[in-house]
Amino acid sequence: MEDRILETINKYNLIESGDKIVLGVSGGPDSVCMLICLNKLKTKLNFDMVVAHINHGLRENAKLDEEYVLKLTESLGVKCFVCHAKVKEEAEKLKRGLEETGRIIRYNFFEEILKKENANKIAIAHNSNDNVETIIMNIMRGSGTSGLKGIEPKNEKYIRPLIEIKREDIEEYTKDFHPRHDESNDENEFTRNKIRNIVIPYIKREFNPNILDTITRLSMISKEEGKYLELKTKEAYNEMLIEENEQIILDLKKFNSEELVIRKRIILYSISKLFGSTKGIEKIHIEDIIKLCSNNIGNKYLTPNKNTKIVIKNKQIFIIPVKC
Repeated sequence: MEDRILETINKYNLIESGDKIVLGVSGGPDSVCMLICLNKLKTKLNFDMVVAHINHGLRENAKLDEEYVLKLTESLGVKCFVCHAKVKEEAEKLKRGLEETGRIIRYNFFEEILKKENANKIAIAHNSNDNVETIIMNIMRGSGTSGLKGIEPKNEKYIRPLIEIKREDIEEYTKDFHPRHDESNDENEFTRNKIRNIVIPYIKREFNPNILDTITRLSMISKEEGKYLELKTKEAYNEMLIEENEQIILDLKKFNSEELVIRKRIILYSISKLFGSTKGIEKIHIEDIIKLCSNNIGNKYLTPNKNTKIVIKNKQIFIIPVKC
């Protein structure tokens, strides 16, 4: 198992010498596998690590999970930080679902420990099955080709060393460590659980017993093609770029001469450059911006959301942050 995880680490350059990594450990098989394997690899790869555990305060067995993680980390000589959260109360306050609120609390805590320990990376124990489930969810939501990529092995400071390991192999590897079982994973209240417990077993039984491998291959192909399109998008963006400061100005004629798929990506790339993400920009917004640029008549503008203004004038495209 350690060799397979090391292969993933090397393939995607997940860990470098001198790194300090915060490991998100729930006590379940995935995170226990990650903890044990990275602990065995840390001397060879020359990195340090600490553990962050969140007690969400939702389950009767949450305290037992916490005690398990504390005992395991103590036996391994790894420092462990625990967050006692009140997810239900916080969800009511934020007017969000329990699942989304729990995720926000988890990642905020990981970031807190990252700063406190002067670490530079956060390791999440997503596995190959999680990746497949995410892709199916993306397809059902009407995602574009980017959704077929699934979960990235590396996303800025976040790394996923188990992303190429199947859940059944993880469970076999960790059985002697008696990891904790989150009984909420057996309930089909959330979409992911329905896909995991109902949809995938049905597809395996009725259509394709190798559906996990099939969708994993689709994910790999999508990632490869996505990298190529990202490269072509950056090349086209740099070719038409006039100004990149507090606003982005692009050459309208050069923009309109590109293929539609590249134009769409340039819009997203530009907005990501300004705001750090494309949150709040949907398919309909991109289509409206494309139409605005294609018409090329007089001075025109639109505001796809409250933060962004797109202006066409003097044969140029102005992408402007709106100060609220």
